[in-house]
Amino acid sequence: MRQLRRGLHRAWEWVGVHALFGHGKELELMHRAMGFATLALVTLAPLLIVVAAADPLVRGGFAAWLADGMGLSGKSARALTIVISPPHNVIGTTSVWSGVLLAVFGVSFGGSVQNGYERIWALPPGRWHRIWRQATWLIALMAYLYQEVQTRTALHGFARISLSSATGLVFFWWGQHFLLGGQVRWRSLLPGAVATMIGLGGLRAFSSLVFTPLIVTNALSYGAVGTVLVVESWLIGVGFVVYGGALFGRWFCEHHWMPGQRHTTAEEPAGGPGGEEPPAGAGGEEPTVDE
Repeated sequence: MRQLRRGLHRAWEWVGVHALFGHGKELELMHRAMGFATLALVTLAPLLIVVAAADPLVRGGFAAWLADGMGLSGKSARALTIVISPPHNVIGTTSVWSGVLLAVFGVSFGGSVQNGYERIWALPPGRWHRIWRQATWLIALMAYLYQEVQTRTALHGFARISLSSATGLVFFWWGQHFLLGGQVRWRSLLPGAVATMIGLGGLRAFSSLVFTPLIVTNALSYGAVGTVLVVESWLIGVGFVVYGGALFGRWFCEHHWMPGQRHTTAEEPAGGPGGEEPPAGAGGEEPTVDE
């Protein structure tokens, strides 16, 4: 019986699930996912609405983008379109100053994602002049979402799944490395990107099964507010997957893939990891005292 307990304890220690839950608690994963959803709805969605309205190739505007991301179709997609679709003159009424403000708000969303990645990898916050990284990441995000919508009508079945998986893997792999300023090795970030794509695939399947009927029911019961609540719930799931995937990737590297190896590339300060000079006599000969 004791041997069985010891074996189970060793197996539990080897799996290291308790460490994963501990990291998630320290990160406040659910709280951060809710912040992700709020910022996405307040800062990113208005920018995407303008970008989608300016696209001459895709009809339906931002509502089509959102319905495709959530895996909605039929009545649920139409209910979402009624609430989300902007007026036809959204481009004409958007001034240059409004466009600048939308871009600034979008960059703040990128800064929030960057801060989340830094917390996951226990890195110091990036300096304010690294805002160009957030802006570049935001442009890449819009390009990634745009190609996802474009392939909706061009490809179907396995071909689209393969392309979406490949481009998503590249984006989230590159996105972590870029926002972190190259402080984490490429190979250490790969498991997190894979976990993120698997999580987004599962979330899409869950959305098509649960949110598809729920969004119609809420639209009939609560009107536009009910539809927005479903969208916000889906965004919380996206935030949970984005941060949770990166967190899982770090845990997987430290416990199973590359245990005991250093994953960051930042140079340590002089005097060791703590940046302090060793005390006199430490690691060497004891100081002599003149008599």
